[in-house]
Formats: sequence, C-alpha cells, structure tokens
Amino acid sequence: MNQTSSFRHITVLLDEAVDGLAVRADGCYLDGTFGRGGHSRLILSKLGPEGCLLGFDKDPLAIATGHQLAAEDGRFVVVQRSFAELGEECAQRGLAGKVSGILLDLGVSSPQLDDAARGFSFLNDGPLDMRMNPDAGISAADFIASASVDEIARVFKEYGEERFAKRMARAVVERRALQPFTRTADLAAVLTEANPAWEKGKNPATRAFQGLRIHVNNELGDLERGLQAALETLEVGGRLVVISFHSLEDRIVKQFMKRQAKGEADKLPRDLPIIPKAFEPRLKLLGKPQFASEAELAANPRSRSAVMRVAEKLR
Repeated sequence: MNQTSSFRHITVLLDEAVDGLAVRADGCYLDGTFGRGGHSRLILSKLGPEGCLLGFDKDPLAIATGHQLAAEDGRFVVVQRSFAELGEECAQRGLAGKVSGILLDLGVSSPQLDDAARGFSFLNDGPLDMRMNPDAGISAADFIASASVDEIARVFKEYGEERFAKRMARAVVERRALQPFTRTADLAAVLTEANPAWEKGKNPATRAFQGLRIHVNNELGDLERGLQAALETLEVGGRLVVISFHSLEDRIVKQFMKRQAKGEADKLPRDLPIIPKAFEPRLKLLGKPQFASEAELAANPRSRSAVMRVAEKLR
C-alpha cells in the first residue's frame, strides 16, 4: 500500500472538539482517532514544551501521516492500535490515570471513503475490503463469502438499521452461489436491486454497507471498550470528547456518559445516610450535544450527522 494519500480530509467540529478538551499547556492528551491529524495539530498548537500528545489509528496511511508529524514535533507520538487498546498502551507508558483529555472522532474518514481501493464506497468501484487496517481481520468479501443468510441479515439490520435486511441478505447468498463477490459495485448493485423501498436522497445500499463496515471493523465493540478505558485513563478533572456520526454510536456514547454521570446510588437502600464513594458519579456532563454550524455544513456536507458530547471525570 502506498504510504501517502492524495485524498483530502476535512476535520469535523475541529475548534469545538479541541475547545471541549480545555487544553492545558502542560497536559498530556490522547487523540484516539488520528486520521489525517487535524485535531492533533490544533491540540499541539495549544501545548507548551512540557505537554504531550499520543495518537492512535488502525489505518496504515493515517499512521504514515502520524509518523511525519512525530518527526516534526517531539511532543507527539503515534501508535498503530485501536483506541479500544488505549488502556493497555497508556499503562505501558506510565500514563494510567494521568491523561488530561481524550478525543474520539468516530467512524470512517474522508480519505477512506474517497479512495475506491479501500472498498468502503458503494459509489466508486473497488475491491470489497472495508478494513481500516487492511493487514488485520477478515475483509467484507471474506465475510460475505462465508456467513449464513441469518448472520448477514443480522449485520445489515443490527449495524446498518436496514429494515429489508433479510430480503437483501437472501439476494446476496443466492448470487454468491453463482459467483463470489469481490468488488463493491457488484455488491452494491445486488443490494440495490433487492431493496424494494428506496429512501429519498439515500443510495439503496447505504445502510447495508454501513452494517458491513461496522461489523468488519468491530466498531461498536471497540467503542464500548474504548469508553471504559478512557474513563480509567483520564486524570480527575480530565475531559472526554466524543464525536459520533450515526445513531448506534451516539446511543452508546450517550448511555455511557449518562450512566457514569448518574452513579449507582439508586442501587443502595434509600435511607442510607452516606453514599459509598464507589457508588458516586464518575463523570459530569458538560453542556448539551453539539452539532456542526451552518457554515461547516455548507463547507463539508459530511458533517451533517456529527454529534459531539463532552464530559469531565469526577473520580
């Protein structure tokens, strides 16, 4: 794979996300989804000589960009790991409970979508891959080739929220018996034909492709694990900023933050005079969910589905 990319990435909610981190000059921060480094560069611009920033990404092209930034700025280090593993990485670096802020900008980046060779797009034909790290895990083609009708339907329905999941899964399995799927355009054509009710302004294959991508990259599992790891890794007073791009992600983030902000006092007897520390809230929610401004929406239509939530660690 080429270690450079000509595909442009526009960072969503750039200023809002970094403002949410409340960057201190001497703080240590973590960008869990480095991408092409938009958020990271702005964080670095606010850090002093004693500050540090650790970036994570699974994508080899993102890592190549990260290494370039690390060569330019000694306060930055990038590692090729999922942010789900941030707890282990930070523990190895002696940063457990010491990180001042963690940013997670979820989903797929514009370069991944725009590069047909990555296999994420149903609009541009390419190999049916969809892995954020093409060197790990099974590709979308491998999954489609081996999974049962029920499993494919579950992925389309559960992760893509596709209401015609079973019908579309059956069409996929019937066609693969004649010829295996290896290209995105081929799969998109079969899904489109099998979808009986097209949504206005949305490609008929959109939801099924989303479901496949989420499954292949274990995105929701990584998110649940990464949120818990972030809570343990932050210092008291540290900020957690998460940008989601679809309802499944945002629901997980919202429920996690609400649960940690509520604590578990309701599990104790009502007349208990003192609430044990272990049952007190661990997060404080900061402000309301934020969305892209009209100006950002005009400049970058992909920001329309972005939702940002911010919380601060209490204990």
